[in-house]
Amino acid sequence: MDKNENENTNDHQHQHRHQHQHQHRHRLAIIVGSVRDSRFGPVVASWVAEQATTHGGFDVEVVDLADFDIPLALPAASPKYAGDAYPRPAGMAALTSALEGADAFIVVTPEYNHSYPASLKAAIDWHFSQWTAKPVAFVSYGGAAGGRHAVLHLENVLTELHAVTVRDGLAFPNYFTTWQDGRPLDPETTGYAKTVLDQLAWWAGALRSARDTTPYPA
Repeated sequence: MDKNENENTNDHQHQHRHQHQHQHRHRLAIIVGSVRDSRFGPVVASWVAEQATTHGGFDVEVVDLADFDIPLALPAASPKYAGDAYPRPAGMAALTSALEGADAFIVVTPEYNHSYPASLKAAIDWHFSQWTAKPVAFVSYGGAAGGRHAVLHLENVLTELHAVTVRDGLAFPNYFTTWQDGRPLDPETTGYAKTVLDQLAWWAGALRSARDTTPYPA
């Protein structure tokens, strides 16, 4: 096989993988983690949703935690063992349904005191199986660190719930100077977002296939 034939074969294989990846669109929940007044999270989430829609591998839903009743006080029972009988507030039903139906998640989070918001922790802790054996990517924003401290904490927490955290993510340091008109100023960010979405789509497909064929032993 000469060089041109080899390149053509590689291109064909790449196109086949790309087409196969997008044959089955994955249900993506983009979670807005902050409920603080004058928050920037919805701006970031809207841009992320645009990138995910353009990507073509996802059916996208933005899940804004500000829209739900999420008490900080939890029942004595564990959602892991109580399952469907876990006593969640009625105002949380739509949130639970969105998490349950998702194949993958992108968590959009700021950084508060080197960690993530209490609203996000509560939303996580009210659920268990909804996260299990599903991939999670992170988009963070903040000051000089770009919210990375929050992501480090989230990775530990969601791993404990048997979620799979994606290696790459997006971080926006000093977002108040690096965004304009609802978009990041750096034109290369779109390419970075595609890399994250490609990884997330791969994991979403692999894990959904595994869940469909073999019960996860959590």
